[in-house]
Amino acid sequence: MADGAVPQVLLMPGAVLPAAAAYEGLLQHLGEGVEARLKDPELYAKDAPAEDWSLDREVDGVLAAADAAGFERFHFVGYSAGATVGLLLAARRPERVRSLALLEVAWAGNGGLTPEEERVWRRFSEILRLPPPQLMAEFVRAQLAPGVAPPPPPDGPPPPWMATRPAGLAALQQAFEEHGFELEELRGYRRPVYYALGGRSNPDHYRRQAERLADVLTDFTLEVFEDRHHFDPPHRAEPARLAASLSDLWRRADA
Repeated sequence: MADGAVPQVLLMPGAVLPAAAAYEGLLQHLGEGVEARLKDPELYAKDAPAEDWSLDREVDGVLAAADAAGFERFHFVGYSAGATVGLLLAARRPERVRSLALLEVAWAGNGGLTPEEERVWRRFSEILRLPPPQLMAEFVRAQLAPGVAPPPPPDGPPPPWMATRPAGLAALQQAFEEHGFELEELRGYRRPVYYALGGRSNPDHYRRQAERLADVLTDFTLEVFEDRHHFDPPHRAEPARLAASLSDLWRRADA
């Protein structure tokens, strides 16, 4: 790092696991040489999504967390919906974000979608009208490559926070449909961007999305984790490898 500076990093999870559970292994491999803060979504600040919740509120929440940590400029790591927040953050406040690590972005705007991506989004809309138990099973299946078996459900009863997830997913889908973000807004962001892609994730969603991001971001690096998918992601399944890639990203950004 430049002048021996310690990387200051904010990490945001997706719409299911809390940040502490999602990033536990990765934090261990990043070690004490990183000043890291976890940021859970504002979406789950209460038992149900607030009526005035929005993706822009998530960006405000990240900036507030950075200010509270004393991070004037920081590296951002986001998975799924958290990675979507990272895109909006980089478009709106690029001067605050030293680098952007995207672990399979949930949504990257509605413009310029391929026909395959449009089919995926129609399927997501259908799934979110299902009753909760069926919803979660179909939500997982839709994000996997053809022929990839979904992971087995965890043992024991679901944790208490799981009860908030169906409503949260529905609120996210509505926000994705209504928000006006376009990828062109990212052309002004010229800091390094890293994208981790699972080789067993639905390619019509995640790979095509990565290709569109590569077209607008000037410093874009794609790393494919061939044996991983969206619900077996590298920050949980291969944290040592991902930690090394993130360290390289931060070193380049701070050089």
